[in-house]
Amino acid sequence: MHGAAPVETAPAPHCVAVVGLGYVGASLAHALSRHFRVWGVDIDATRVTELREGYDRTGELSRDALLSAPIQLTTDASVLKQADIIIVAVPTPVDEARVPDLRPLEQASAEVGRHIQRGATVVYESTVYPGVTEDVCIPLLERHSGLKHLHDFHVGYSPERINPGDREHTLTTVTKIVSGDTPQTRDTLMKLYSVITHVHPAKSIKVAEAAKVLEDTQRDVNIALMNEVSQQLSTLGVDTHDVLDAARSKWNFVDFRPGLVGGHGISVDPHYLMHGAIPPGFNASLILSARETNDGMAQFVVDQLLHWMTKRHLLHPQTIVTVLGATLKEDVPDVRHSKVIDIVKALNRLGIRTQIVDPLANSDEVAQAYGLHLTPLAEAEPADAIVLAVPHAEYRDGGWRLIASLAKPHARFVVCDLKAVLDRDLRPEHATLWRP
Repeated sequence: MHGAAPVETAPAPHCVAVVGLGYVGASLAHALSRHFRVWGVDIDATRVTELREGYDRTGELSRDALLSAPIQLTTDASVLKQADIIIVAVPTPVDEARVPDLRPLEQASAEVGRHIQRGATVVYESTVYPGVTEDVCIPLLERHSGLKHLHDFHVGYSPERINPGDREHTLTTVTKIVSGDTPQTRDTLMKLYSVITHVHPAKSIKVAEAAKVLEDTQRDVNIALMNEVSQQLSTLGVDTHDVLDAARSKWNFVDFRPGLVGGHGISVDPHYLMHGAIPPGFNASLILSARETNDGMAQFVVDQLLHWMTKRHLLHPQTIVTVLGATLKEDVPDVRHSKVIDIVKALNRLGIRTQIVDPLANSDEVAQAYGLHLTPLAEAEPADAIVLAVPHAEYRDGGWRLIASLAKPHARFVVCDLKAVLDRDLRPEHATLWRP
């Protein structure tokens, strides 16, 4: 942080605008609206209309919460002229080559630049590699506004930490990292965020950017270790979860579990870290290996499923596999970067008929994103195998009773329980259970 800033930062904003109303932005706008005048801005007119009517397709905000919140929602970016603080919370995906795709962030920065007023502060929450805020976003703000950074406006970075579907670790209970282009900017933003949660000051914007991609990369690497060990133990006929139960008896054992690693965070952020934070020529072998291991987990599941179906003589031209769950995790409707899709497509390539059942996923989104069809639970045909991929509450509550009802009656069937939620001791006689 350097350079004197003649712009006086207000102790409390008169108006806050949130650009991008997805998982992060909608929750943030809702929380801040209890304390400030808030505008919520999104280019998706359907999303804005839904939120106005009290419907949050992400399931994070209830109807009562939305309708009782004094948020002003619009697609008109000109309202940004009213804001003292503008928070940008747009997606930062990767492209098909796993290269960071900054276009949504660049477009949002340009739009903010066209409307920002002198004296405002822009805060970025989108996950980026270190340097993006200062090297990509600030130049766009200057170019489209005609204003000069540090003289006419200020910039901060406070990475989002929303965990979809988690009712314990929420926006208002998780500590928020806050950084700014000057100490004064950081202090102002800490006052802003401290009204909704605990805050942690970062030494610089780059430190805050790096912290975000590091925390997700750390999880990715640890889960990869569990996935690799799980694959090794499977060859020995040893149940990984029995091993984990024993290992947890040591006080400093770090409790990670094997499984699919998808979503728009853990499976994406390591690519941001490798793209921007690793110098040319440096071999990030651990991070790369972890990504390869986790990306290959879906195929490992398919291989194990086929192994057990072959042993039970369940592979034939009429074989049906029912896949329970299509979303990235239990009890959320988000299907972006879902690794369950990889399992389904791998089976389909082998000519095996699949039917995907998910009470939370949007059938139109699944069809548009993946070209796959969702089957209502009541219409699912009896199957030779059931993959319990995403244990939504409905599936956890149904347990073996539900699983058995989906199998062909009076016949052997295979169950892949990817999150190990089923009680082994209650396994029906005709069922073969495998779990990673």
